[in-house]
Amino acid sequence: MSHIRGIILEGYSHAGKTSVLKALKLLQAQDESSERSIVVLSEHYSQVLNNVHGEFNCLNRDEHLHVLKDRVTMLKQLNEWATYLGPDASKASRGIFFILERFHLNHRVAYPLVASSEIEKIENELLLLGAQCVLLTVSSENIEQRMQSRTPHEWKNKTREEIRKSVDEFTRTQSELHKQSSLSILPTIEINTDNKDWAAYANQLLNVLS
Repeated sequence: MSHIRGIILEGYSHAGKTSVLKALKLLQAQDESSERSIVVLSEHYSQVLNNVHGEFNCLNRDEHLHVLKDRVTMLKQLNEWATYLGPDASKASRGIFFILERFHLNHRVAYPLVASSEIEKIENELLLLGAQCVLLTVSSENIEQRMQSRTPHEWKNKTREEIRKSVDEFTRTQSELHKQSSLSILPTIEINTDNKDWAAYANQLLNVLS
């Protein structure tokens, strides 16, 4: 018996992952019938590229697989403990709700040409844990504005060529995320976040899970 469910937030930087994550936590906490046990891991606990003591470090494929396996093992152990305690408990008292940011699709995009059997195993385990993946996207005509809206001071001295390269990188990565989501075992829904209606997106995701 499974006592666990959760959402995996994927998308390029500035697509709205953190904003949706905050909205999900708020809505879930306001529902008195929802799980009281919540596991929320931001991208810093699961992504490929990390800022380590002020320097960027990119995990290799095996290192990143190990990180993902560790996180999934933790969730499995929590679910096994809830199952061990027995069925006589409410969803609120026994259930576990998790949110993961940048996970399996982040891995697939980083290593698109490598055999996918190991990441597929991780995806299958997530599926058994009641995970739903969402890919947050931004329309091409809104990418530049979205990138600059969060930290406008960082863009003041950038040249048009630098801005164009950043937009191209956003577009390319977003396209690859979409492609990899179609190859994943884990079901993925895509949400365009141009309207920045974070509460509505969070409500949509919780309705999918219920």
